[in-house]
Amino acid sequence: MKKFLMPAALVAAIASFTGCSSYNVSQPTSPLNGSVETDLKADVTVGEAITGQSQVNILFSFLQFGGDSEFADGVAYGGGASGGLPFGPDPIASVKSAAAYKAVKSSGADLIVAPRYEISVQDYFVFKKVSAKVTGNKGTIKSIR
Repeated sequence: MKKFLMPAALVAAIASFTGCSSYNVSQPTSPLNGSVETDLKADVTVGEAITGQSQVNILFSFLQFGGDSEFADGVAYGGGASGGLPFGPDPIASVKSAAAYKAVKSSGADLIVAPRYEISVQDYFVFKKVSAKVTGNKGTIKSIR
């Protein structure tokens, strides 16, 4: 019995003198605020109403499949509380962007004037279907001065 107590006491003594520690060194930084100013003005002709739709399927809250592969640049709105994920790609932003691309491409517009989005999230616990429909007016750029 004494043979077993001695090594156990020795291990306990060594363990009490060693330990783990972590260090965090943070460097304060100032925010980077940049602004771009230009004197350019665009003449935009507003036309008829245009619309576009897109949807994506999400499995286990992070695997996206069955969505579109073409997106409009500059459509990066957050999903907010209506189904956006706390990590990884935002499925709502990508569905909005794909719907905007389809609306612009199918109408021959340069941009969508006053876009309005209708978002639908059907949640089945392990499977989600996120759909977006955008409506707005066709915008055509006549000139840039």
